[in-house]
Amino acid sequence: MLQRSTPCQNLDNELVGEYCNLNFTSGATFLVWFGPTVRLTVADPDLIREIFTYKSEFYEKNEANALIKQLEGDGLLSLKGEKWAHHRKIITPTFHMENLKLLIPMAARSVTEMLDKWLDMSKNSGEVEIEVSEWFRLLTEDIVARTAFGSSYEEGKAIFRLQAQQMSLASEAFHKVFIPGYRFLPTRRNIKSWKLEKEINNSLVKVIDQRTKNWGNEVVENGPKDLLGLMIQASLKREEFNLNSRITVNDIAEECKTFFFAGEQTTSNLLTWTTVLLAMHPEWQAQARDEVLKVCGSRDLPTKDDVVKLKTLGMILNESLRLYPPIVATIRRAKTDVELGGCKIPRGTELLIPILAVHHDQAIWGNDVNEFNPSRFSQGVARAAKHPVAYIPFGLGVRQCIGQNLALLQTKLTLSIMLQRFSFNLSPHYQHAPTVLMLLYPQYGAPIIFRPLSCTQD
Repeated sequence: MLQRSTPCQNLDNELVGEYCNLNFTSGATFLVWFGPTVRLTVADPDLIREIFTYKSEFYEKNEANALIKQLEGDGLLSLKGEKWAHHRKIITPTFHMENLKLLIPMAARSVTEMLDKWLDMSKNSGEVEIEVSEWFRLLTEDIVARTAFGSSYEEGKAIFRLQAQQMSLASEAFHKVFIPGYRFLPTRRNIKSWKLEKEINNSLVKVIDQRTKNWGNEVVENGPKDLLGLMIQASLKREEFNLNSRITVNDIAEECKTFFFAGEQTTSNLLTWTTVLLAMHPEWQAQARDEVLKVCGSRDLPTKDDVVKLKTLGMILNESLRLYPPIVATIRRAKTDVELGGCKIPRGTELLIPILAVHHDQAIWGNDVNEFNPSRFSQGVARAAKHPVAYIPFGLGVRQCIGQNLALLQTKLTLSIMLQRFSFNLSPHYQHAPTVLMLLYPQYGAPIIFRPLSCTQD
């Protein structure tokens, strides 16, 4: 937990000494030490908007921890400047809502297959306890693989399974005391990680080469545009000889790794926390179910038009993201000396934006800030709080999360089908312990008791 510190305490460095001119009388902006690094924490929505929108050109994304960098790849999450802009332009059509809606029939089949297994598991006793976080991870992995790899889905899914193993190894490492240089030692975990990394890269290159060679034979259909296809298409443009804009096989491979890291974790976590919240609050679960049954019926799978009409479920997702945003904080670095809110910020200064703290600021959200109250979003996101920039679960500005439409669509679709088939509540074994390990997740899992609606209605 970050602690507030005195701005001028122990600042004997000339550069850092400029901070002494700042007036930190409010709790929204203050200095903290992160090891040897001093960081300016900014939780004022006006200043956050300035950093991400009005003066975004003066700030850049901070370098990720080496362990995280290995997982997220050298794609959109870490790229900067012209290369980032070029990749974002190429990839963006994958995440247009109209393109993602074409995935709904396929995604709905994956969801129903999962729920059919739950139904079979509940037949003997009329209910079943499910640890949903692992099930949702596998479901999301399947849908993300289709979004990323398209016609190369089977090969892509196998690669994502390898990345899931890599993430598991990284999680183990995060639980241990950090020792500088430890990741270079030939320990059993490191050797396994190196082998996985090599296998992932080789598999990605093989899939990319195979798809590229067969590119001329690809059948043009009205199906969704996949990330791999768009990247390959861009790499085949002969007129692009500029080294900064040329798309290489390595670029494509890194973007696929980035998409798995960001897409799979964000969506599965959102599904998990929202299910937990609906299990905790049966009145909102009932409201959401009534809406789904009214719009879709009791058994009909939601269509792309149905999903848009689920306003109550949309409010519930917004409140879930407010209480449990996937990323609890983000860091920016000043590229030059800059003024922020009338204060001088020296070049190289790290600015920490505590998203979780902003989402739980009582002065902005009201006295019920820690309560689950989706109705606060009844008039839309901009009017949910006293400041329109108080809600930033996917970031803000030009680097706003490109995959948010996919996360929201898949979560809405999954929950709507789940509400058609089951009622659910928390298991007695559930322990509420939100924990940060790259993302915000339930430390002891999320065991939920599901009852088929046919049983509850008899």
